[in-house]
Amino acid sequence: MKYLFSFLIFSSFILFSCSSSNSVENNIKNDGNSGGNGDGNSTWSIDKEKVFDGGPGKDGIPALLNPNLINAVNASFLSNNDLVLGFKDGDQIIAFPHKILDWHEIINIDTDNNSIAVIYCPLTGTGMGWNRVINNNKTSFGVSGLLYKSNIIPYDRATDSNWSQLKLECVNGVLKGAKPGVTVLPEMTWGVWKKIYPQSKVVSTNTGFPRDYANYPYGGYKTNHNYFIFPVNPLINNIPAKERVHAIISGTNAKVYRFNEFADGKVFVDNSFNNKTYLIVGNQNFILTFQLDKNTENLNFIYDFNGSEIILSDNEGNKWNIFGEAVSGPRKGSFLQFSKTSMMAYYFSLESFYPNVIVSN
Repeated sequence: MKYLFSFLIFSSFILFSCSSSNSVENNIKNDGNSGGNGDGNSTWSIDKEKVFDGGPGKDGIPALLNPNLINAVNASFLSNNDLVLGFKDGDQIIAFPHKILDWHEIINIDTDNNSIAVIYCPLTGTGMGWNRVINNNKTSFGVSGLLYKSNIIPYDRATDSNWSQLKLECVNGVLKGAKPGVTVLPEMTWGVWKKIYPQSKVVSTNTGFPRDYANYPYGGYKTNHNYFIFPVNPLINNIPAKERVHAIISGTNAKVYRFNEFADGKVFVDNSFNNKTYLIVGNQNFILTFQLDKNTENLNFIYDFNGSEIILSDNEGNKWNIFGEAVSGPRKGSFLQFSKTSMMAYYFSLESFYPNVIVSN
């Protein structure tokens, strides 16, 4: 039987957007399991009135575990303009399509050297990797069915604690206050990704779940800047709400960069935020942030993207790829450090979580 996801989203979500604040509040008060840790401790570190029940319920949106991977050449379900998140572990290169993540939101995967959960929120457009090894124990993450400021609340299956993706913190349960280990997952169009990494593996639509991956389950949500399923505070900056921006998050602050700064390809150093030195590189398809240190801040970087994996060169003759790895030159094998809390997002979500967000200009 075809999963009635559109019904759940557009009827249940709208219903809960009007009434679920109180119902979720009551559930949290009366049931410790709804709170996350299963021991009756329902204390949250965030405002419970802003925690909404999304409708499908806990695990109603099924997270994936080590899904089937196919070769890029066989990923006919993807068009060049579809967005993917990319991950590289040595010679293992994997693309995680939004088309899959829109329906599952979390993909738990093991590679040669990592166990990560790819966590993506379709309502805020935010995707990142989280380390699944917590306190020396490997777990997996699931979809709690709850949302905070329209953003996904994953839960870890080891302790049943609830986490806020964009707050980057466990907000309920025995791990409350813990921070996830974050892996940056570059986001770009499939057309660019497969050109850079034609040998890439891709998460297949053969997930074991009957989902219509050819269709976006949220209708006009990502293109209608005035349409929200849950309440959103009025925007301060005059930026379209669903505009995709690149964000750096630091503590209670954030800074965003817009694609119009990178139309023809650009790299620049920004030392005006968080007392750190950031290297920002991008074009019309992707924006990436690296944090420079004393060993790299004196290099002069040049935008050097021509469709291969190389995006940067420098005055020493090094060539750097999209993961910050020097693939040739005197520093071959060394890495630039990703800004660990950088990601793509719909602009409104940054203002919601970080009201003093700075917009680069």
